[in-house]
Amino acid sequence: MPTPIFKRILLKISGEALAAGQGFGVDTTRIHEVAAELADVHSLGIQMAIVVGGGNFFRGVADQARNMDRVSADHMGMLATVINALALQDALEKQKVFTRVQTAIEMNQVAEPFIRRRAIRHLEKGRVVIFAGGTGNPYFSTDTAASLRAMEIKADAILKATKVDGIYDADPMKVKDAKKFTQLTYMDVLRQGLKVMDSTAISLCKDNNLPIIVFNLNQNGNIRRVVLGEKIGSLVSA
Repeated sequence: MPTPIFKRILLKISGEALAAGQGFGVDTTRIHEVAAELADVHSLGIQMAIVVGGGNFFRGVADQARNMDRVSADHMGMLATVINALALQDALEKQKVFTRVQTAIEMNQVAEPFIRRRAIRHLEKGRVVIFAGGTGNPYFSTDTAASLRAMEIKADAILKATKVDGIYDADPMKVKDAKKFTQLTYMDVLRQGLKVMDSTAISLCKDNNLPIIVFNLNQNGNIRRVVLGEKIGSLVSA
């Protein structure tokens, strides 16, 4: 069996990735494809935590929240991540992968509250842990939640699964000759204002020297390639 280069990872998946181009909601075919890929990676013996976004249901800083109070909009966004987490949990358990959802906002009938030691124990027992509800605070993105949870569980790296194959100096979907970066420092990202993660998340990773690998989720097998050490996507490190 091939040997992974990481023992414990935190995977950040956007809500849009689960919508599969529909723009809204969860595409059942796509979520089962993602779950099958995650189950394959989990079978390598990797301890895996996941933070999932909520942009396929509600994005607090977008037009849909234009006339709303920011705190109310962000709370709605947090609840959207819980919907995605429960859908992903169901898909993973159909792949025979034991999964726990932990939420930053307590909702005991739906999921466990986030308790750091319990999350680590789940990982040590071979369960996948999905962190939902962001940080539990408005004004913080799910990228920041991913960075925070990665520090708390002592992950080896953050794997950010996106719809493009790395970090570019402009949106490659809109700019034909956008330049791709294969390796960057945290300060490069902050100085150039690259939209890989928000500045709070990048600063957290910089202060704790946690590497970030950005890659395309839509290419089948990419998560496995990353954890086995293939040089795909873009690496942000010291």
